Amino acid sequence: MKTGFVNYLSVTLCVLGLTLVGCDSGTEQGTKSFDEAAPEDVTMQEHDHPSEGPHHGSLIELGKEAYHGELVHDEKSGAITIYILDGAARAGVPIAAESVLINVKHDGKGQQFTLAAIPDQRDPEGKSSKFATQDKALGELLHEEGTTARLVLEIDGKSFSGEIDAHDHDHDHGHDEKHAH
Repeated sequence: MKTGFVNYLSVTLCVLGLTLVGCDSGTEQGTKSFDEAAPEDVTMQEHDHPSEGPHHGSLIELGKEAYHGELVHDEKSGAITIYILDGAARAGVPIAAESVLINVKHDGKGQQFTLAAIPDQRDPEGKSSKFATQDKALGELLHEEGTTARLVLEIDGKSFSGEIDAHDHDHDHGHDEKHAH
């Protein structure tokens, strides 16, 4: 009887010990729950995600960061250029589109601007990662208080739309005020 109880106790402790060890070793191997993984993943994304695009423009999130647009406004010429970038906002993504759209709403009125494809020399035939317009009215609207704007485009047959922070580039260029840095 004593031997049976000792065997039962040994098996129970062994199973309990394997269960605890199994959980710990799983965590060490990187199998974490969502809650455990989230803080590290968020921190890594914050460090890996630039605050501006490779052309020093404002970033536009497309499809929960599947892609990004980068808006560059040339203050002297008035030109607006949109670059299509990857999810990390670092490399150009050529798309099969002749143009992209920027929809602007100001004073309750909507206006649409078409930016034509201007393929980069590295873009494959029939695709472009760069789109631009010389329409100065778009740049002026983006500077006005109360303006909202969205970039609208299609990538591989899927529609994407992203909010443009219309006043973000004001602070980058500081043309309203002179800032000492």
